[in-house]
Amino acid sequence: MDSADLLDSTLTLADVEGAAARIAGAVVRTPTHYSRTLSQITGAEIWLKFENQQFTAAYKERGALNALLQMDPVQTARGVITASAGNHAQGLSYHGTRLGVPVTIVMPRTTPTVKIMQTEQVGGKVVLEGETFDEAKAYAHQLETELGLTFVHPFDHPHIAAGQGTVALEMLADVPDIDCIVTPIGGGGLISGMGTVAKAQDRAIEVVGVQAELYPSMYARLKGQVMPAGGDTLAEGIAVKEPGVFTSRIIGDVVDDIVLVGESDLERAVALLLQIEKTVVEGAGAAGLAAVLAHRERFAGRTLGLVLCGGNIDTRLLTNVLLRDLARSGRIARLRITLQDRPGALYKVMREFDAHNVNILEIYHQRIFTTLPAKGLITDIECEARDRGQIERLVTALEQRGYLVGQVELN
Repeated sequence: MDSADLLDSTLTLADVEGAAARIAGAVVRTPTHYSRTLSQITGAEIWLKFENQQFTAAYKERGALNALLQMDPVQTARGVITASAGNHAQGLSYHGTRLGVPVTIVMPRTTPTVKIMQTEQVGGKVVLEGETFDEAKAYAHQLETELGLTFVHPFDHPHIAAGQGTVALEMLADVPDIDCIVTPIGGGGLISGMGTVAKAQDRAIEVVGVQAELYPSMYARLKGQVMPAGGDTLAEGIAVKEPGVFTSRIIGDVVDDIVLVGESDLERAVALLLQIEKTVVEGAGAAGLAAVLAHRERFAGRTLGLVLCGGNIDTRLLTNVLLRDLARSGRIARLRITLQDRPGALYKVMREFDAHNVNILEIYHQRIFTTLPAKGLITDIECEARDRGQIERLVTALEQRGYLVGQVELN
């Protein structure tokens, strides 16, 4: 489907209901649960839609399957192709293989090995080409022409958006009182479908999109602004520089507002969902909660439907996020203490840590690269406490004993 066709395409509640009937039984009918604790924290009534419980841990299966089921036998016999290094690749590969449709996924050579393995495990044939997503996408279109394959766009197609909109059908069926849906925006497929459903109801439901501050592409387009897009965001699933042609038009009709969230908001949301809801969510999947945390007054008192749209996060990255959250909350700290380089100096400091019941995690000595005299040294001590107050009392005690103490802060 070319740009002209996309501009003329429509998306209706009937399209989404048709998709729901089409994919029923082949995707998980995920639950929508009330979060008492998150509601208390945010001042809003928080209902969570657990799309991270799909087989491939993301909602992308819905649109991919809906698109596959509407292709003619000639197309499915030849096979489909897409460019993706994320959830769309896995969703298309899984359902394509299940239906006997050959699936080729073009990924940049820089794609992490774990994502390549996950895609291959669910049946996709992975081709590595290019250093960036744009280069991989260009090569996918080249193979589409050369091999007679059908390109399945990750978001910019009415069949994809209709499939994603089934998330809202289920959510509103479970919780009819929701008066505001807060949904992440990358290319716009999910919010196009969900917004279409919300605006077709017989009562007012606000639809609010969320983008990372580093990738405000749809925000800038709808507000007529020029804003840079780029950088290493935790929400790589919505890190889209160019929003869709079709989805931009639909979003202009059905989305009431778009808000931006920072990286620290995304990190806190991921950590809270694991700590409170005991569920693993990727950065993009936590964007809805991040928006509510960052814009509390905007959402206070509302009954909110949030989509946990994906749970595919690297375990090492998740570990970093959790530790950084502990540091921001004051549970973990790195104290930088200036000492004299003599026997027993460190021991005396350790006695203060023991007296205040603060656990030491790591100790780093620096004697060479400092501005101190030759007999001085800097010691960084990473430590763990019950709360920020316990750390502050330790720092006060050290300073009262004449030590120069600083604290290394996170960004």
